[in-house]
Amino acid sequence: MLTLANGFAVRGHHVDLVLVKAEGPYLTHVNPAVRIVDLDSTGVIRCLPSLVRYIRRNRPDSILSAMSHANIAAIAARMIARVPLRLVISERASLSGAERHLTTLKDRILFALMRRLYSRADAITVVAKAITDELVDRFRLDPTIIHMIHNPIVSDELRHKALEPPGHPWFEDVGIPIILGAGRLSRQKDFPSLIRAFALVRKTRNARLMILGEGADRQQLEQLAEDLGCASDVCLPGFIENPFAFMKGAAVFVLSSTFEGMPGTLIQAMACGTRVVSTDCPTGPREILEDGKWGPLVPMGDVGAIADAIISALDIREGPAVEIRAAAFNEEHAVTHYLEVMGAAPFASDRA
Repeated sequence: MLTLANGFAVRGHHVDLVLVKAEGPYLTHVNPAVRIVDLDSTGVIRCLPSLVRYIRRNRPDSILSAMSHANIAAIAARMIARVPLRLVISERASLSGAERHLTTLKDRILFALMRRLYSRADAITVVAKAITDELVDRFRLDPTIIHMIHNPIVSDELRHKALEPPGHPWFEDVGIPIILGAGRLSRQKDFPSLIRAFALVRKTRNARLMILGEGADRQQLEQLAEDLGCASDVCLPGFIENPFAFMKGAAVFVLSSTFEGMPGTLIQAMACGTRVVSTDCPTGPREILEDGKWGPLVPMGDVGAIADAIISALDIREGPAVEIRAAAFNEEHAVTHYLEVMGAAPFASDRA
């Protein structure tokens, strides 16, 4: 969303980046031409009154929201505000995968609201074709309002940052390959399977595992590495400002998720020229890797298969030129298509 906001502004549009709370490491990356609107709330649903006031006061021509709970808030806010505008919502994860993880009442209510309210949006963007099929099948949505647009992943800035030194001592020891994972430390990413697979790899290979990101499962993952006897070769450095330098320096990038939408980290690693291994989870990896052409697809949670794929990736002398495939997910293409769906001309004076 940050990339899109900046891209819209560069093309001459007036852009507001409306945030539940204006905080976080990416604020410094917002283009000065983008106005930050801080709703100063403690949650997406709680910010609804503030969002309604924003719409009534500013009367934007179009709104783009992303993530399921934010989409519901945007739909509700437009219904309450009664201001004519074009509303585009974006669904970024597999519905079938998310549905399997509806463990709380709050999750089930959210899913029910999505089923009931998504048809009120003017357009829906998705990051993978499989999500289009899921929306039509599960929510009975009109397929003509659904637009598949890949995430704006690859940019010149990514390529430039990938050339910077990672600044971690492990990358100075070129004799020991680094297996890399990245993402929120949560159940969806299934890093326990990656750690277990790494423990198998270490039985035959001298290697290290690094997982970038932060989340609630940190303690569990650290304990698992300890129990498996590989904690000294497992590093969880937390949030990294420039993950692309780490991707560039890694021998293999592994996506171990149980579900995704269109996993940006997998594409980013490919853009850095790094060999990749991925679970064949819904949705995205099979589409990105074109049925395994650019890297192996393994069953979800299959620790042995993940380990075997990592070993093969480490042993192969020359892998496919994955950066060629990653170029299909470039920033300019995505920005253009989002503006088209939002009904904005290439150089307009409207406020989006």
